[in-house]
Amino acid sequence: MTASERRRQLASLLVVRGSGHSRDGQRRYPRWELTNQQLRHLLEQGVGGVILLGGSAEELRLRCAQLQAWARQPLLLCADVEEGVGQRFEGASWLVPPLALGRLHRHHPERAVELAQRYGRCCGRQARLLGLNWVLGPVCDVNNNPANPVINVRAWGETAGTAGALVAAFVRGCQSEGVLACAKHFPGHGDTSSDSHLELPLIPHNRERLEAVELPPFRAAIAADVAAVMTAHLQLPALDRQRPATLSPAVLTQLLRGDLGFNGLVVTDALVMEAISAHYGPGEAAVLAFAAGADLILMPADAEAALDGLEAALASGRISDERLTASLERREQALGRCRPLPPAGPDALLEQLASLVSPEEQALAAELLDLSLEHQGNTPLAGGPGLNLIRLDNQLAAPQLPAMAPALLRPAAQGYRPVLLDGRSPSPWSGDAEAPLALERLGDGPVLLQLLVRGNPFRGSAGGDEPWPQVVRQLLAAKRLAGLAVYGSPYLWEQLRVLLPAELPAAYSPGQMPQAQAVMLNALGLQAAALEGGFTD
Repeated sequence: MTASERRRQLASLLVVRGSGHSRDGQRRYPRWELTNQQLRHLLEQGVGGVILLGGSAEELRLRCAQLQAWARQPLLLCADVEEGVGQRFEGASWLVPPLALGRLHRHHPERAVELAQRYGRCCGRQARLLGLNWVLGPVCDVNNNPANPVINVRAWGETAGTAGALVAAFVRGCQSEGVLACAKHFPGHGDTSSDSHLELPLIPHNRERLEAVELPPFRAAIAADVAAVMTAHLQLPALDRQRPATLSPAVLTQLLRGDLGFNGLVVTDALVMEAISAHYGPGEAAVLAFAAGADLILMPADAEAALDGLEAALASGRISDERLTASLERREQALGRCRPLPPAGPDALLEQLASLVSPEEQALAAELLDLSLEHQGNTPLAGGPGLNLIRLDNQLAAPQLPAMAPALLRPAAQGYRPVLLDGRSPSPWSGDAEAPLALERLGDGPVLLQLLVRGNPFRGSAGGDEPWPQVVRQLLAAKRLAGLAVYGSPYLWEQLRVLLPAELPAAYSPGQMPQAQAVMLNALGLQAAALEGGFTD
């Protein structure tokens, strides 16, 4: 075998980041999303996978076809669509976060399992129809730490038993559609209070604790024949005192391959994340991860440097030929499990896209929203004029709050002027611990408080770092709190609801998308507004 052929083999084990949009100027995150020129060059050199984000469902279908045309081999095309394909690509189904089903499982376990399997089928069917063959979910982490800034509502449960039952159901549903699923983040990122996108979390638990809490959901996913497992960038001294899990043979080879008996694809979490990139160069990180037992290298900080490092390691013997052959075979076996789309002409393609969201999937989305809604207070929201005070997680081009979002339009129709607290507006905080809002800066009138708060990568907190209990007390003392809507974190809702008078209209939804807002505001007595962008319950 020639050196160029061997380099192509190594390249097939890299998965790089691209935009779902077709033009370079449309990239949302150019720091990580390669240009078309870079993508095409890498794919022509043999890079074997692309992780995608952004754009409409229709754009994604064309983008996947474009990427595959640039490559000389079948690609692994994936996305972080943990909450339905519509979470990342407009026009597909955007479902409530998985933790909503975890909370349902407490009282209705059989129904929750059935819904989790339908959830997985919805993700898998729509992903395949749009050109993806790999769903980077389910999250198998047990979210037993309410302060977790990065997992939070992405988890399927707060106990090992709940998470295990639901992730297995999701895997069965997703993979029944001919699409690969991926259990993440091994060996468990649930009990952390820091974000591995920003730093390296430390997990102090011993092996017995891991066996009791963190590992059971992964065992359940493996028993359900999950195709892939993604690593976590965590330091676990009980297993390896020197290296994080992603780079640890003790974690990936001894524990995952040996003790848990997993024979599928092992993929790293993104190596560009600070937990790895702050400590290791892109070449060395790729080599260490591969030597530890990973088959696929996801989002190296520099793909060419990662490839150079792997090539040098193979030549020097740090990586054996047998090890490379095993990873290549696992990749081929995974691709063999994917059910490709039949060729479609323009008319057939338009028909497929027109029926992207089936009636059954529409019903699933609505059922999940209704089941997960919590509501109290028996009086409708008072009319304005007043303030619609919205706390939005600081996210670029936040898709949960488009211009025609119900959270904006419905209160406006009742005379509530929107005031957005998104990290870019002037600070609303007074500096007074007991009266934290500077009410004089906001204006007069009753206040509808809408909090879109949840754990998110790169945010560094789950929303508990802001004084919302004190805000609620302040507004109640001033007789200005007209209503409360919490979208996302159940822990924030539980913290605030006990402060409210029984008659005050308030509600909680784990979802933050416009459809969740419509359901929530219906419960608060705010009906659909004119021009609302077709977001119904």
